[in-house]
Amino acid sequence: MRTKAITLLSICFILLTANISAQRIKGSDTVLPIAQQTAEKFMNQTSNTRVTVTGGGTGVGISALLDETTDIAMASRAIKFSEKMKVKAAGKDIKEVIIAYDALAVVVNPTNPVRKLTREQLEGIFRGKITNWKEVGGDDRKIIVYSRETSSGTYEFFKESVLKNKNYMSGSLSMPATGAIIQSVSQTKGAIGYVGLAYLSRHVKALSVSYDGKHYALPSMETAINKTYPIVRPLFYYYDVKKEKQVSSLMHYILSPTGQEIIKKGGYIPVK
Repeated sequence: MRTKAITLLSICFILLTANISAQRIKGSDTVLPIAQQTAEKFMNQTSNTRVTVTGGGTGVGISALLDETTDIAMASRAIKFSEKMKVKAAGKDIKEVIIAYDALAVVVNPTNPVRKLTREQLEGIFRGKITNWKEVGGDDRKIIVYSRETSSGTYEFFKESVLKNKNYMSGSLSMPATGAIIQSVSQTKGAIGYVGLAYLSRHVKALSVSYDGKHYALPSMETAINKTYPIVRPLFYYYDVKKEKQVSSLMHYILSPTGQEIIKKGGYIPVK
């Protein structure tokens, strides 16, 4: 009798879970917080869907999409030409959707007296041409540069926008995640790094940035929206068109007023 009862329970479990749709999201650590928040709210409203969200970086997410080990790739940069070629070679059709925007903040230790930098100064620092804070109005202290690892979309975007596609200095310290940059900068007096707007905290100090050498702005939702802060980028979801039906409900949710409000409350700039 006990064996029959267990068997019946197993059958009931299979029947109950048979119609559950499982979706996987993987990629950018910048997008990770809002992907988790929107996925959680979406699952609360959709009982037959399970969504798993993991980070690892934009490059990791797009590779997983190509390998079909994720359904949606989160990205904090646009897909590269080399990645598009791999998509074409695999005979896939990938759709790109902008789900939010993000201001990339340049951060230093709170004890650092420097309050603002130009793009040219930032380029000099991150390329190793400027090595002491006294060269940009600060204390006589060595500059310690923290950066994201090469698989990060944030790494790529900062290189494109701030360094004008020039290479980072060889001595920069690569961090595996944004949280590691926050921790390192907060503990190192001469440190500088960059993080997404939503990651700003009292443990680091954001700098005002100017691209024209005249107009400076601190990173904020307001300055990102009115475009006075110059380091702003779109955040993306990528998915295979053949899975459009499978992911459409989740995509509609994140772009809905409810989803966009979650994004705004999370410290990101909504697209609507």
